[in-house]
Amino acid sequence: MSGAGDRGAAPVGLADLERLDFAKGDGLLPAIVQHAVTGAVLMLGYMNRQALSETLTRRRVVFFSRSKQRLWEKGETSGQRLELAQIRADCDCDTLLVTAWPRGPACHLGTATCFGAEALTAAERLAFLAALEAIIAQRIAERPEGSYTARLFAEGSKRLAQKVGEEGLEVALAAASGSDAEVVAEAADLLYHLLVLLRFRGLPLERVIAELRARHAAKP
Repeated sequence: MSGAGDRGAAPVGLADLERLDFAKGDGLLPAIVQHAVTGAVLMLGYMNRQALSETLTRRRVVFFSRSKQRLWEKGETSGQRLELAQIRADCDCDTLLVTAWPRGPACHLGTATCFGAEALTAAERLAFLAALEAIIAQRIAERPEGSYTARLFAEGSKRLAQKVGEEGLEVALAAASGSDAEVVAEAADLLYHLLVLLRFRGLPLERVIAELRARHAAKP
């Protein structure tokens, strides 16, 4: 038999509005908005049934403004919209978790989130690697003039393998006799070139992380 936890487990679509408990909050559900890539909590808003329906239809985040008593699409005047990735309900079906791609600062004060611009968790700080992976993919696809990434990618797998080997050696040399700043700089070069190589092979960084996770889980 399915329970409340089962009902809240799947992504929310237009066909799922009836399973949500709008009555508990006088017709409104709190909607926590999270960055689809970094995991940063961007803001908190409220959705009534119509706002949720419009969000799912437009694929842009729409709230119900409690002060103006109307629907408002985030960024409707500034252009700093939230493009919808997915919506999930919690186990009680009375709170929404919205993942979105922000097009500009999420806060009207100009900060990345309504809780400030600083990355608040270790996971959020490390998530820049996912953002960098997306930037590399964009450079490769668009090939802007003067792009080192696009030129390196075009040189092929042997050149990429050579660069990863060179940067790995530079990290080792810096670790043996260099300063902390040199180790950090060389490690950054290595990570960047490794991401380009993975992209060339069609392998997302997520595959590498999954391998590390599996190895950790297998340890006694």
